Amino acid sequence: MTLRFEIFPDDLDATVDFYTRVLRFRLIADRRDEPSPYVSLQRGSVRVGAARRAVVPDARAARLPPAGVELVLEVDDVVAERDQITAAGWPIAEDLRDRPWGLRDFRVLDPAGYYLRITDRAPGRAARRATDSELPASRPAIGG
Repeated sequence: MTLRFEIFPDDLDATVDFYTRVLRFRLIADRRDEPSPYVSLQRGSVRVGAARRAVVPDARAARLPPAGVELVLEVDDVVAERDQITAAGWPIAEDLRDRPWGLRDFRVLDPAGYYLRITDRAPGRAARRATDSELPASRPAIGG
């Protein structure tokens, strides 16, 4: 299993700039000039799709927790990641904090107001994907 999420910003140029320059994703599909503008970006096993949508009133506020969603990106070195983002000139919404659950993280908002938590990995967790055969068999399938 991998993660791919779709976002719906009104400015694809700002979105591409943020995800490539600030978060160091690669642009893998660029259809900004088509009738239904769309881009796809990737870093490791994480893919982000972005489809341009018209500005929706109060969309930024609706994207924030607790009503919205918090997208969590795990990295190997959370301090280096934060330092790279600030060096790129992007504001940090909430700086590094040690959390009661044993991880350290910080938060940023992308240009469309999507809330990203960037966190270190749980101790002992390798930077790799688990295959379906490695996942616990005791968990019921979604919808099943």
